[in-house]
Amino acid sequence: MLAPDLARGVMLALIAVANSAVYLYGRPYGIRQHVIEHDLPDRVAGALTMSLVDARAYPMFAALFGYGMVQIWNRRREDAEGRRVLRRRSLWLLAFGAVHGVLLFSGDVLGLYGLLGLLLVRLLRVRDRTLLILAAAWLVPVALSAALAYSTPHGATERTFFWSYAVADPATAMALRAVEWVMTPFGMMGVVTAAVVGLWAGRRDLMAVPDGVMRRAAVWGPLIGVAGGLPVGLVAGEFVEVGGQATVMVLNAVHVVSGIAGGLGYAALMALLARRIGARRGPVVTALSACGQRSMTCYLLQSVVFVAVLTPYVGGLGGTLGSAATVALALGAWAGTVLLAELMRRAGVRGPAETLLRRLAYRRG
Repeated sequence: MLAPDLARGVMLALIAVANSAVYLYGRPYGIRQHVIEHDLPDRVAGALTMSLVDARAYPMFAALFGYGMVQIWNRRREDAEGRRVLRRRSLWLLAFGAVHGVLLFSGDVLGLYGLLGLLLVRLLRVRDRTLLILAAAWLVPVALSAALAYSTPHGATERTFFWSYAVADPATAMALRAVEWVMTPFGMMGVVTAAVVGLWAGRRDLMAVPDGVMRRAAVWGPLIGVAGGLPVGLVAGEFVEVGGQATVMVLNAVHVVSGIAGGLGYAALMALLARRIGARRGPVVTALSACGQRSMTCYLLQSVVFVAVLTPYVGGLGGTLGSAATVALALGAWAGTVLLAELMRRAGVRGPAETLLRRLAYRRG
C-alpha cells in the first residue's frame, strides 16, 4: 500500500532534522535544550524546526507503527503463531534499539517501538471505544512529564540530558549513551497515544480508504501542531522571551501534546496524498516509497552519517555548525538514503535491517 510507505519515506526527512539537532554542542542551551544562536538564518531554522518537527515526527511514525501492527495481525489472525510473531518482532526491535542506542544514537526510537509493540499486542482485541479513551487519558501524564522535564526558564551552559553528545572521549560517550537510551522512553511518552490511535485507524484501514475523519485530521492536526509548537519555536529562535518556570512548563506541555495532533495530521495528509496519486506514481514518489519500505535501514544510516560528521570524537562539526547548516546536512543525508533505497529497489534488494528483523521475527520454534 502506497500511503504508509510514502509517509515513512517523506517523514524520515523530519526525523533526520530532529535527530541532527541533538548532536549540536559547545554553546549555551535554551528551551528544550536547543542551542542558543545569534545569526538570523540559524534562529529561523531553529524556530521552524521546533514548530514543525520537534515532538511531531516521532508520533507520526508511532501511528504508522500501530497501523502496521494491525496489518500484520490481520494477515495472521487465524494462525496460532500470530501473537508470537508480533511479540518476537517487538523483542527484536528492542534489541536492535539497544545496539543502535549504545553504539550510535541514544535518542533511538526502535527500542521504544519494541516496548510499544509489546503493549499493542495486548490491545489488539480491546474495543475501539476503550482504545480511544486510553489514548486520550494518556495525554495527562504526557503533559505532566513534558512540563517537569523542560522546566528551566533560562539557558544553561551544560546539558541537562543527552550528555554524551558533548563528550570527546568515545568510551565515555558510549557509557553515557547506555544510560541515556534507558531514559529516552520517558521523554517520548506521547508516542503511546499516537500508536494507540494508529491501532484504531488500522482496524478501519483508513490510510487505504480515507474518510471524513482523515480529511478533518489532515486539516486540523497540522494546524494544532503549528499553533502549539510556534510559541516554543519563537522562544528557541530568540524572537520572544519568556520568564518564569510556570510559563515554560505550560509552553512545553502544550508543545508536546499538540505535537501528537500534528504527527497524526501529517499521517492523514500523506494518506490523502497517496489516494490522489493512486497508480500514477512518478520516479520521485517511487523513490520515496522505496525509502519508506526500507525505513529502518535508512533511519540507521542517518545515525552513521551524523556520528561521522557531528560528534566531537569523529568529525567534530557539531561544535561549530549552526542550525541552518545542520538542517541542510540532515536533508542531504535523507536524500542520500532515498537514492540508495531506490537503487536497492531497482536491484530487487530489501533493506538489510528489515530482512534481518523479518527472519528473526518469523522463525518458528
